[in-house]
Formats: sequence, structure tokens, C-alpha cells
Amino acid sequence: MSNTREQSHSAPRIVLYSHDTLGYGHLRRNLLLAGALRQGMPAPRILMVAGMREAGAFAFPEGVDCLTLPAYEKDGAGNYSPRHLGGDLDSLVAMRAATIAAAVTVFDPDLMIVDNVPRGALNELNPLLETLHRRQRTRLVLGLRDVIDRPAVVRKQWRERRNFEAVRRYYDDVWIYGDPNFYDLLADCGLSEPMGAKGRYMGYLNQRSRLESALARRERDTLIGRDTRPYVLCMAGGGRDGVALCRAFVATPMPPGQRGIVITGSQMPRALRDELRQRAQARSDLLLVDFAREPIALMAGAERIVAMGGYNTICEVLSLGRPALISPRVTPRAEQLLRAEQLVERGLVSMLHPDNLRPATLSAWLTADAPAPGPAQLDMAGLERVRQRAAEMLAESRTLPAAS
Repeated sequence: MSNTREQSHSAPRIVLYSHDTLGYGHLRRNLLLAGALRQGMPAPRILMVAGMREAGAFAFPEGVDCLTLPAYEKDGAGNYSPRHLGGDLDSLVAMRAATIAAAVTVFDPDLMIVDNVPRGALNELNPLLETLHRRQRTRLVLGLRDVIDRPAVVRKQWRERRNFEAVRRYYDDVWIYGDPNFYDLLADCGLSEPMGAKGRYMGYLNQRSRLESALARRERDTLIGRDTRPYVLCMAGGGRDGVALCRAFVATPMPPGQRGIVITGSQMPRALRDELRQRAQARSDLLLVDFAREPIALMAGAERIVAMGGYNTICEVLSLGRPALISPRVTPRAEQLLRAEQLVERGLVSMLHPDNLRPATLSAWLTADAPAPGPAQLDMAGLERVRQRAAEMLAESRTLPAAS
């Protein structure tokens, strides 16, 4: 029996981990990466590890499956608790850690890409990382968004959480999904020296390939229906921190001849969604829905977009070139605010601080001139570089010993 992984597995195997404590952002980014990685030759088998039960509502590419974990919840101060399973956080951490370690060890991936947190949420990846380090058969990648938080906060948290040590000990690469000419995460946050040669800027993740999805077209056609009026689209991500944005939007008059479409997000508390729906139903120019599995075609057809400032939303706006007003989340991290300020400085979006979020300010923006990003203003080749680098790492790992 052969002792090489190339003969042990009929196709490369990849694990994509995201902890998913607030909103859909990490899961959506991993779904996009999975679709891009599946275009490799040979196409890999991909196991996603997701931290919220809403993962099952999203469309998965062929050859991709998902291990869905019981969920954490993070409050406005950044503190964690079980989202559905009561107050015993330590038990939930232990359950998730054991589940992840068992599943990934049996799957025996050639490559594992960890999103955002080197040790996982609440260090839940520590047991698995030690196992993979001992076995020396899986290449490890840490994927980081363009902005994490204010530099001093990042450096302090990374020291306290022993993230630098984790990167040095466990990881082969660190991929930053951004453009250093826009924001140099490694330099600004003092990560260049501890990362060494592991840090790689991949570019932003272009979303236009999602427009080819039949699901995206169906969602657009269903929501638009027979109403041919131009529309403004308001999106609140997962919804748990988007109540103020949605409340302001449903009280804002639409420009003459236009209507508004609001996607609240399924994580917004039901009572608040019901309140917003009742207000929207009282208007003839407003449609409110809880959730859209694939909203990219709806975004592409919008006259304007009003949204929060998460990484994926910004990538969508940049990819589609739509005029956008960003009202960023400002706590517990300053990530969205920092990103939005940089985008405004370059004339790519408009921004409205949450403190100034009122129907009058939204209405003024809807009727004023607004910037729209051009196609070549930032490096948007991230998916191509991810495919290329993953192929290189898979080629290296396929000659390593197979699992016994």
C-alpha cells in the first residue's frame, strides 16, 4: 500500500475554517474561496467548518460540504456566550474544539485555511493545531481581511492571545485579502517582522463571478417581481447590529419614481424585524425581506446601495461599481470605520457615521451626486492569486506521507 498522499486521496482535500460569531462575513468569504478553489485541476474536495446554523441556508459549490458547529454569540463589548445552548461557555468551547479536531483529523486535508483568528475563536483550534503540527502532513494558511482594528489594539490583542507564536509555530503562509497600496496591514500593525516571509498580499476578492449564478438571478427576479421602478437597496448583513440602519432607511422617503428594498438579515431579533416589516408594509415604495441566499445580482441592479462596512460588502461594492453609502459599525472593533474612512478619502464610497444616521441625512444622500468606484482603482485579483498559491501548496503537500 502506498505511503504517499497523492495515491491515498483521489483528489486534494482542503478545509476552510471560520468561527462566525457575528454576521455572515466569514462564512461568505469562505464560500467565495471554496468556489474559486474548486476551479483548480484536479478540483479539490472541500470541507467547510462553520460556526452558525444559518450556514445550511447558503448555496454550496459542488464538491463542498459543511460541518456546522453550535454557535457562539458576541455582544457589543466583544464578549462571547453560547448563542442557543445556555450559559456554559466552557462546555461549548470544549464541544466545538473536540468536534473540529475529530472531523479535520479524519478528513486528513492537504491544506487548511483558517479565517481571521490564528487559534480559532476562544482558542478552540489549539488541540487541532498541535495534532497537525505533529503529523506534518497539512499545509496551514491564515487568511486575514484587509483591516483588523486600530494598530495599537491589534498589536496588544495579538500579543495577549499569543497569535504571533501561533503563526510562527503552525502556519506556512499568511494571506491578506487586500491591497497594501490601500492599507498596509503588515506595516501599520507591526506584523511584518513576526510574520517574516509568510505574509502575502493577495488582493481584494472580486465578486463578479457570482453574477453567473442562476440562484442570483432567481433571487433578483423574485424580489423585483413585476415592479419595474428603479430601486435603492439597503443591506444590514446578518442583522444583529443593523437595526439602526434599517430603522432609518424605512423612515426615509425614496427619490421620486424609485422604491426601496431592505434585507434585514436573519440574525436580527424577530421582534425588531416584525416592527420594521410593519412600518415597511405601510408604504407602497418599500419591500422588506429577512434574508437573501445570493444577493449579488440584486446589488448589481440597484441605483444605489446603503449598507454597513463589512469586508464582503465593500468587495461587492468595489466589484460592481455601484454608488454606495456606508454606515460602518464602530464597536467593538474599529475595522469598518477605518476601512470606510480610507475608501472615502479615495473617493470610492460615501460614508455616514452611525451618530449621524437619520432619515434626513439618508434622504439628502439619495438625491445628491455620489461617487462610484471604478474597475481598476484597487487590486481586485485576490481570487486568482488564491487559486495559484493554493495549487503550489497542494503540489508540495501531495508528496508528504499519508495518514496511517
